[in-house]
Amino acid sequence: MTDDNSESRLEISRRRMLGTVGAAGAAGIALGAAGGAGVYGAVSGSGASAADTTALTTVGSTEAMFHGKHQAGITTPPQSRGHLVAFDLAPGAGRKEAAALLRRWSATAKALMAGEPTSEDTGIALDAGPSSLTVTFGFGHSFFGRTGLTARRPMQLDPLPAFSADALDPKRSEGDLWVQIGADDALVAFHALRALQKDAGSAAKVRWQMNGFNRSAGATAKPMTSRNLMGQVDGTRNPKPSDPDFDRRIFVPATGSTGSTGTQEWMAGGSYAVVRRIRMLLDDWEKLPLDRQEKVIGRRKSDGAPLTGGTETTELDLHKIGPDGKLVIPDNAHSRISAPEQNGGAAMLRRPFSFHDGIGPDGTPDAGLLFVCWQADPLRGFVPVQRKLDRGDALSAFIRHEASGLFAVPGGAAEGEYVGQRLLES
Repeated sequence: MTDDNSESRLEISRRRMLGTVGAAGAAGIALGAAGGAGVYGAVSGSGASAADTTALTTVGSTEAMFHGKHQAGITTPPQSRGHLVAFDLAPGAGRKEAAALLRRWSATAKALMAGEPTSEDTGIALDAGPSSLTVTFGFGHSFFGRTGLTARRPMQLDPLPAFSADALDPKRSEGDLWVQIGADDALVAFHALRALQKDAGSAAKVRWQMNGFNRSAGATAKPMTSRNLMGQVDGTRNPKPSDPDFDRRIFVPATGSTGSTGTQEWMAGGSYAVVRRIRMLLDDWEKLPLDRQEKVIGRRKSDGAPLTGGTETTELDLHKIGPDGKLVIPDNAHSRISAPEQNGGAAMLRRPFSFHDGIGPDGTPDAGLLFVCWQADPLRGFVPVQRKLDRGDALSAFIRHEASGLFAVPGGAAEGEYVGQRLLES
């Protein structure tokens, strides 16, 4: 797939490159030549400056591009730290104020994603590189009424239907504006969060904010699909950018393209994000024996392979019968019900974060999944799958949907543009 955004492209930041060159010049090419330093470079307390030591890691040097066909943070590899934030425009603020805010936000995001300080930088991330920072902006259903742009609101942004298992908190749902922040360093992620909140000024106030995390880069011996807080491998059957129909399923086509009914021109190259805070009832889940947990999911916990055999990437054999005469993958298993072939080919790109917001007085952890999924049309992606899960998913007894949001995420900004400019200035 050709992607002008080149989100997966990793570049050495100017700051980190200079540090690396300095280290190479001072220490030479052969690592470990100075006996006793090992993989940690100079011995702690030796008095050596940062430029005289070998870099511990390259995690901080990776850079995602701000400008491009798509916004960063959609196909970017999942980062180890994330913040999801919704804002509401202030009373009296309209299209003019929203445009000014998106212009400020875009300038700040561009600088921070390049590992550069902002004009009023707090110094929180002063010593770090870009650390794969991505900042992604979206518009909620209510944004269009607030800005006099109701006629430009896409039909794909119609409110999600109610699901019987929902227990949604309206104060932590929806919002005029949505921002997704991801980075491989917690300080870099917080720095971006703080900068964008300050940029909002009097134009918008935070409606809700959620913090998430994933496994840190390099924590496993080889790249692996991440696990969620239930210990399950999560994301095995995600669409891949190399799939021939990936763009069609995940990104909004230009107007006039096949299947673009109801598409607004300003959304070309964009995507729709469904955001759900899903509480995991971990105490109940962890009481289940391993074989029961695996039947609820339909996959082995050890490696994510289907119960019907093979490896993590082996296709599910949904018709296989076991020695007991029953389906090997039960008819209410999560993997069966959510499989694209069981939902008319419905597909979405899942890109979640785990969360843990403390332990209640009764000892119950407030923990689970900040579910974020991307699709060209939520009525063809998220909604049909969630309807089937809502009717009979074995996993439903162990989770609770507590907050929800749907946001239109426009395509990436071209050089000289800010995100959303084609909507706000057309």
